[in-house]
Amino acid sequence: MRESDSPGFSGPFRLISVRSPDGRVRADKEDPGAGIRVARGNRMEINNLITPDSILPALRVSSKKQALQELAKRAAELTEQHERAIFDVLLERERLGTTGVGNGIAIPHGKLPTLTGLHGLFARLVEPIDFDSIDDQPVDLIFLLLAPESAGADHLKALARVSRLLRDRATCEKLRGANSAEALYTLLSQSQATQAA
Repeated sequence: MRESDSPGFSGPFRLISVRSPDGRVRADKEDPGAGIRVARGNRMEINNLITPDSILPALRVSSKKQALQELAKRAAELTEQHERAIFDVLLERERLGTTGVGNGIAIPHGKLPTLTGLHGLFARLVEPIDFDSIDDQPVDLIFLLLAPESAGADHLKALARVSRLLRDRATCEKLRGANSAEALYTLLSQSQATQAA
């Protein structure tokens, strides 16, 4: 293993390259203190954003505001950011336009100045809620994405990757049928591998 600077990613990241016996880089793993990211070229992957700890398999909420509050609370625990700062940035983004993208999916997102890496949080709701979605359908799958203010293209790549994953109806049906954090994480990870193939 060797440490290297991160080409193509903004911010102060410490990456550890894992090399195969023939000397090729198999994966670059970021130091856990600065967010979660595994880089293979410049492709953004779902497991760069989430871990089994960032999965809420049965979130029980009754409104969009309550969902954002609960997500902000959990994200604060995972990122060591202030819960109120996360909630405020999510609410501000919702004022610009809903992040309910249709088909029961919402992708709330925002940027925080003190965050050092991209972080995701996935929640499967026990009961669907009104999220002011573009198709007026209730939401039961939420993928929260938080990024540093300096993230730029990385934030957009992550949003595009999450959107691409959750556009797949078969994947969403499997996610709706899963009942544990481990099962949801496995489905999200396997779905990204299938889509990449």
